[in-house]
Amino acid sequence: MHELAITQGVVETITERLPGARVRAVRLEIGALSGVVTDSVRFCFDLVTEGTNLAGASLDIDEPPGRCRCRGCGLEFSSADALPLCPCGSADAEVLSGQELRIISVRVA
Repeated sequence: MHELAITQGVVETITERLPGARVRAVRLEIGALSGVVTDSVRFCFDLVTEGTNLAGASLDIDEPPGRCRCRGCGLEFSSADALPLCPCGSADAEVLSGQELRIISVRVA
């Protein structure tokens, strides 16, 4: 479960940047094409924050959809599939967005 390692990395990053600050809320952006299971991140968050300055903090996750452009026909389309397929049938698609994995904001007391 790589979501545990990802969640640990998020918590470590925040605690390193805000040592001693009481964190009340964390907002993440995890794109639909990132390969990260948001429900697993939510589950791991309470476990990983225990005993840290993030203990008890709320977690909000924005999940932007995947946007792709077909290299064959030029059509832009939405996709939630890790291997996007254009409606024209081509699998030659460029991912424009949806692979994000970042900390958007941290609210402290």
